[in-house]
Amino acid sequence: MCRMAAADGITHQVATPHANDRYHYDRPYLQSLVAHLQGLVGNSLTLSLGCDFHLSYDNLQDVLANPARYAIEGSHYMLVELSNYSVPQQITECFTKLGDCGITAVITHPERNPILRESPQRVVEWAEQGCVIQMTGSALTGFWGERVRRAAHWLLGHDAVHVLATDAHDTEKRIPVLSTARDAAAEICGEEVADALVEANPAAIVNSQPLPYFPRPVTGSYRRTSGA
Repeated sequence: MCRMAAADGITHQVATPHANDRYHYDRPYLQSLVAHLQGLVGNSLTLSLGCDFHLSYDNLQDVLANPARYAIEGSHYMLVELSNYSVPQQITECFTKLGDCGITAVITHPERNPILRESPQRVVEWAEQGCVIQMTGSALTGFWGERVRRAAHWLLGHDAVHVLATDAHDTEKRIPVLSTARDAAAEICGEEVADALVEANPAAIVNSQPLPYFPRPVTGSYRRTSGA
């Protein structure tokens, strides 16, 4: 996977194992695994450790007490995955609490969440709140089906996407390739924005800096013509 990513032009990957009731998140142990892998890949790719954080009650209490434990290594950004079965209104308050302890939530693949696909305006509101919205790149190319593709186009058209990521799991289906998604994004929102989604903004995240591309989301009608 690392060789495939490097061949596609990817220079930095963040390992994001799940942190939930099923998968215990042992940060020191996982850090040792990332360090071992970094030794194997050398300077062809830079690796960092983060997590795919699930907003359960116990997890939230722990991150408020130990924010650095779950954040992307060396940064104040943390990936948050929302449940496919329930996205309660209190989630917005959780994002506020995270912000109060210095953590910026990076909401992962909302276009693939069946609840949020039916109410994408909630994602726009979280972007207005200051959350970072991260889309799976292959959602734009139709890998996840037409409904996900349309949701992805809708979010891009409403300026509610800040990062494209691979969410890679293997070398056959969910692959660590981003170039095709970047090209698809360029057709929708232009070359400059597409570059920001795969280069400038991700670089700012791993360096714990403000995102250079963070537009005010469009809350009214669809601004762009995207073919969606």
